[in-house]
Amino acid sequence: MAQLPLALALADHASFETFVAGSNAAAVEHARSLAQGRPDSVWLWGGDGAGKTHVLQAACREATAAGRRAMYVALPAGSPEILSDLERVDVLAVDDVHTVAGDLAWERALFLILNAFSSRNGALLLAASAPAAQCGFRLPDLKSRGAGAVTYRLAPLDDADRAKALRLHAAARGLTLDAAAAEFLLARVARDMAALTSWLTRLDRASLSAQRRLTIPFIRELMTRSEHGD
Repeated sequence: MAQLPLALALADHASFETFVAGSNAAAVEHARSLAQGRPDSVWLWGGDGAGKTHVLQAACREATAAGRRAMYVALPAGSPEILSDLERVDVLAVDDVHTVAGDLAWERALFLILNAFSSRNGALLLAASAPAAQCGFRLPDLKSRGAGAVTYRLAPLDDADRAKALRLHAAARGLTLDAAAAEFLLARVARDMAALTSWLTRLDRASLSAQRRLTIPFIRELMTRSEHGD
């Protein structure tokens, strides 16, 4: 069955094949097992660019490809009712959970979701900037239920793994990015995968338009033009 209509669109290249786990192998393996049918609740936390969204979307993509009902929601999205009646979803991924801390309507909706998935054979993945106990939730029951999920911190990648991830993302777009060009980008772009893949998207468009390969001179030229607002 395809993704449910309420699910947000998944990024084109958010898959487990383009994710470099680095020191996060246990978290990624557990998340992937949920996509493959394991019933469990997982709480992923970490800073911006750590890969939380990528893992959640990759799980939904893999589950959908296997015929499971999957839904990805990034909070805050619409109203808390968006989380209602999701018991029929096989894999539910809820991102940016920390952004609704303090809003009792959202907190109640989240608690009901956690409660529902703890009592049925479904897979629930949640992502936040901190563990459940440190998100600032007002409902003690939500803190407790969230803390009961298997919790992993996603640590940032080191430079070698960032370069590897960058080249995997390039290959997924049909681009060839050699090691030297990847290192050039890493030295000049904010060192999180969101910023790096955003630049890859720009390079993809520019190389297609100019019919040029992703060489260091071409990347430098594009960056210079960007700095000058061209």
